[in-house]
Amino acid sequence: MIEQSLKEVRENISSACQASGRKVDEVTLIAVSKTKPIERLREAYDLGIRDFGENKVQELAEKYDRLPKDIRWHMIGHLQRNKVKYIVDKVALIHSVDSIRLLQTIEQEAAQKQCTVDVLLQVNIAAEESKFGIKPIELLEYMEEIVRLNYVKVRGLMTIAPYVKNAEENRKYFCDLRKLFVDITHENVDNGNVSILSMGMSGDYMVAIEEGSTMIRVGTSIFGEREYPV
Repeated sequence: MIEQSLKEVRENISSACQASGRKVDEVTLIAVSKTKPIERLREAYDLGIRDFGENKVQELAEKYDRLPKDIRWHMIGHLQRNKVKYIVDKVALIHSVDSIRLLQTIEQEAAQKQCTVDVLLQVNIAAEESKFGIKPIELLEYMEEIVRLNYVKVRGLMTIAPYVKNAEENRKYFCDLRKLFVDITHENVDNGNVSILSMGMSGDYMVAIEEGSTMIRVGTSIFGEREYPV
């Protein structure tokens, strides 16, 4: 099941890249493995997946200990400051930085463990009250803050677009985030290499790719519906 699903996702990525004049290797596929058992992750790993996304700190830490160390783990869910210490030296990228206080906590924990942490700023581009994220107008304030950081490197932006039945409805949000992304790359902030635009999920990743996404977070289209413990 995963093999066929993954094949279809990769074919869709290729089609979206072709439609927008991009190369397939410009897009990183993150398999969102939250609630999925280890066996399913091993199956995806054996099919070539090396980037996995998790929503919860405890689940990420447990899977990190049980799976191959060449996996790149992505923290894509809301991150509480008191849990940063458990994953700061385990993740390849934290997608969900949504406050200056969280940035500062990651900096402190990374300094203690003497590691560098790559992060993305989560932008609430659709201004949904139900979602976390920075307001677009606040980005400049964050740019001023990150120049003070030594252990945290801001690599780009992330957003979670609204849930829609027609992916085209989210095109305007992806377009708006890409414009913000271009704006911050022109800031020439001396902190990391701003090159990542994380947007697009199972329902809309092809549109996101067409609008410039460099990372897509796909779960259901690879693993099927979420699985919860009984």
